[in-house]
Amino acid sequence: MALDVPLLRSSFQLVLDTNPNLTSRFYEILFERYPASRALFGSRSQRRQEEMLSSALTAVVDHLDDAPWLSETLGALGAKHVGYGVTAEMYDWVGDALLTTLAEVASKAWSAELHAAWSEAYGAIVSLMRAGEAAA
Repeated sequence: MALDVPLLRSSFQLVLDTNPNLTSRFYEILFERYPASRALFGSRSQRRQEEMLSSALTAVVDHLDDAPWLSETLGALGAKHVGYGVTAEMYDWVGDALLTTLAEVASKAWSAELHAAWSEAYGAIVSLMRAGEAAA
């Protein structure tokens, strides 16, 4: 099934318009639910990590219809995450925290359709990152 790019983009814009600092809330949820994930971030400031995630999410959403860019960029990101000690289980943690954050921020606008679209998109992102991880 192909990603619903217009739906993903419009819902992402809605979330950003509602809470431009959604990555701060994402990390609150991630660390609350999965305290072991905090150790992965070492000495990097949380603010810097939030900025990097925000930029990455925006770039991915901007390139959802550019398969070569997604494959190359997310593959390289996956390879980089090997060095951080990221495991397969941790991708699930991040997905849970991301979907929870999006649903919370979107509030009443969140629907089963949005949940399915974002779950599918996150699954595609993970697949591309894991392919890069395997190649590293």
